[in-house]
Amino acid sequence: MSGFVHKPEPAQVPGLVHLHTGKVRELYQNEAGELVMVASDRMSAYDWVLPTEIPDKGRVLTRLSLWWFDQIADLVPHHVLSTELPEGAPADWEGRTTICKPLDMIPVECVARGYLAGSGLLEYNADRTVCGVTLPEGLVDGSELPAPIFTPATKAEVGEHDENVSYEEVARRVGAETAAQLRQSTLAVYGRARDIARERGILLADTKFEFGFDGDVLTIADEVLTPDSSRFWPADLWEPGHAQPSYDKQFVRDWLTSAESGWDRRSEQPPPPLPEQVVEQTRAKYIEAYERLTGLSW
Repeated sequence: MSGFVHKPEPAQVPGLVHLHTGKVRELYQNEAGELVMVASDRMSAYDWVLPTEIPDKGRVLTRLSLWWFDQIADLVPHHVLSTELPEGAPADWEGRTTICKPLDMIPVECVARGYLAGSGLLEYNADRTVCGVTLPEGLVDGSELPAPIFTPATKAEVGEHDENVSYEEVARRVGAETAAQLRQSTLAVYGRARDIARERGILLADTKFEFGFDGDVLTIADEVLTPDSSRFWPADLWEPGHAQPSYDKQFVRDWLTSAESGWDRRSEQPPPPLPEQVVEQTRAKYIEAYERLTGLSW
């Protein structure tokens, strides 16, 4: 059992109906039927949404996603309509809000991997496959794969693990044509993003996307290519054989599993608040990722 340490009360805004509280985002619907997505500063780790927020995180995620949507717009349409603040919204929503098309969402996490890490590494170590894709012998933590692979997962509720599934299972659930579209679009976007990141000295190890249909047009949704949904590694420090330094929640995970935190992730107990130093290091890492990827200053 896990989930929120303290589940937040969503803001009530005239003209907006609150639909859902996710790990990081609040989802509303406006009177025109469009979705209003607000990225919070919440941080999740080990299936828990932590009691401590990371200042500016929601704005970094929003701004970085918008930048990436522009970079991939010729490959697949996206769901963002505008970034205008809804009337009566809290001032704090500025810079973290997107107005989006409502889509018929596909219940599959579309993961692309170019390197071996995380749940992919665990699966590979067990039987030399990831999501049914057979990989060569001799790969280690951080190895580059012979070619990027599509390794889908089923979407879990807050507090539950997403579960890796085979391509055949995705085809069974959503149909062969949609499954083929998902794989093609996922690998195309990954390939574009990997090349852009590499030019900037960053390796995109893996990433996950969500798609839905706008009528019959496959459309990319949610956030894209942020440190929350991707593993970004500094290229100059890449060294297969162990866990890589990363532009993400690494400081948070490391502290939570250290003796200093006093927390046992196998217990039912919620994790403790993060110390100021970990918060500052994590914020700096998110901003550094944004600046290096986009070439813009925060």
